[in-house]
Formats: sequence, C-alpha cells, structure tokens
Amino acid sequence: MTRWYPLDAADDAFLDTARFRFEHTTETPAPPDRVWETLTADDALTSWTNLITGAEWTSPRPFGDGTTRTVTLAHGAAALRERFYRWEEGHRMTFSAEAASRPGFRRFAEDVTIEPHADGTRLTWVFAADAAAWFAPLLEISRPVLSRVTAGWTHGAGRRAGQGMRP
Repeated sequence: MTRWYPLDAADDAFLDTARFRFEHTTETPAPPDRVWETLTADDALTSWTNLITGAEWTSPRPFGDGTTRTVTLAHGAAALRERFYRWEEGHRMTFSAEAASRPGFRRFAEDVTIEPHADGTRLTWVFAADAAAWFAPLLEISRPVLSRVTAGWTHGAGRRAGQGMRP
C-alpha cells in the first residue's frame, strides 16, 4: 500500500512566485480543440513522455473544477494526487497536488493554457514547486535537468496533438 504525504494547497499566487518554477511555451499546427483533447485523453501524459508511466483520471467525465487525477512517474518511483481547481473547458486547466508518494515536496502545482494563433495553437505550461528544507538543495542542483524535462513534456504534448498535421 502506498504511503501518501499531504502537500499544502497551492493557488495562482504560488504559480507566480514558487521557488522552483518552470514555464514553457510551444506552438503546434493542431487546432485548439485537438490540443485540448490530447491534454484530457485517457492516455494524457503517458502518450508523449516515457518518464510518466501512469495518469489515471479518478473523476468521471465530464471534467471540471474539482476533477482529480493520479500521476505516476517511473513505474511507481513517485506519484502525485492532483485536484484541478480551475477547469476552463478548451482553454485552461490548473491543479494543486494534494499528496505525494514520496516526502520532500511542500507544494506542487501546474497551469496549462492553450490559445489559438495563426498557425494553430500556442500551449503554455507552468510547473511550480516548493520543497522541504532538506530536499530544496537537491532540486536546486537539479534545476537545469528539471527545466529540460518539463520543457520536454510541454513540447511532447504539442507534438502529440500535431501528429499527422502539416506544420
């Protein structure tokens, strides 16, 4: 049985001020509705990154404010329980992680926004975290790697949504 460590709630202010904050933007030829479908599919995350090995929507469709999901990394090495506090269908979703399967994080949140543009869709993804005092130095040293990994997830989502489309 997995032991869960509760995390403090995060909000929009935290997304702007988190000690560990990564913001990435990518553009895809896919229209916004296709990008949204990619982000909310049953295989969301697992279809465009190998590091995330499980993403289970734990709320029934249709999704909205209060939707929950459990995301697993590296076949159970770590997991997060997420609760979406903003769900603007077809445009924006934001969650605060409620619990982690490993100690170290104090708060964790993500904000995903999609916007139409002339050539398809612009996807912006913000990752925000705060860590316990003993864990923060490890995250600080890992900041360049974390930035590359989170950028890869953002660009991977854009590629997945745009598969089979002309650039």
